[in-house]
Amino acid sequence: MTTTTDPAALLKLAAWLSPSFPVGAFAYSTGLEWAVEAGLVERRAGLEAWLRTVIATGPPRQDAVLVARSWRAVTTGDDGALVETAELASALKGTAELAQETIVQGGAYLRTVSAAWPSPRLDAVARTLAGVGIEPALPVAVGAASAAHGVALGPTLSLFLHAVAANQVSAAIRLSVIGQTDGQRVTAALEPVILAVAAMAEAADPDDLGAAAPMLDWCSMRHETQHTRLFRS
Repeated sequence: MTTTTDPAALLKLAAWLSPSFPVGAFAYSTGLEWAVEAGLVERRAGLEAWLRTVIATGPPRQDAVLVARSWRAVTTGDDGALVETAELASALKGTAELAQETIVQGGAYLRTVSAAWPSPRLDAVARTLAGVGIEPALPVAVGAASAAHGVALGPTLSLFLHAVAANQVSAAIRLSVIGQTDGQRVTAALEPVILAVAAMAEAADPDDLGAAAPMLDWCSMRHETQHTRLFRS
């Protein structure tokens, strides 16, 4: 299948991975809310260090490999690989809140792309996953949608990781860790790690899955019983 990075494809990615895309990303902090509560993330420097580590070694790294796996499965028409990737994506989250976060967003992502950008190929993906009772995790939905519409893998990975970082920065602003301008400074500072992880995921062996951010999982577990909170994770 031919893929492209033409302006129309990039516009699709900009829309699909925009904060305004209706997947409910604004409702999740991926454990950041507890990290702030516990004093683990303070001010701009603390947030930047936290996000560098999370993106480089935590769930976003693993999710980027899952985006690539699902993209290749749909591009080659390999339904078995797609189902296996979707099963892995559903099982690899360390806590109940992180699992809910990716599944709720993934289902909303796939339904919204299908509704606004109809694609028989993407409809087939939805039927395949529904047939085995799997609601797609977010990285699976992102990879599948890009492949179904012929959008190249490289930009998909970069903008997926950028969206992850942007949502975390937005959460930090709402938690009063930083202001708007410092939020943009952090976003700019994260560009090298985003590009590095995207390149790794594009070149990685499909089985090169793994994350090593136990503090994030601990924060997510503590968040489940946090007394006062803004976010669902």
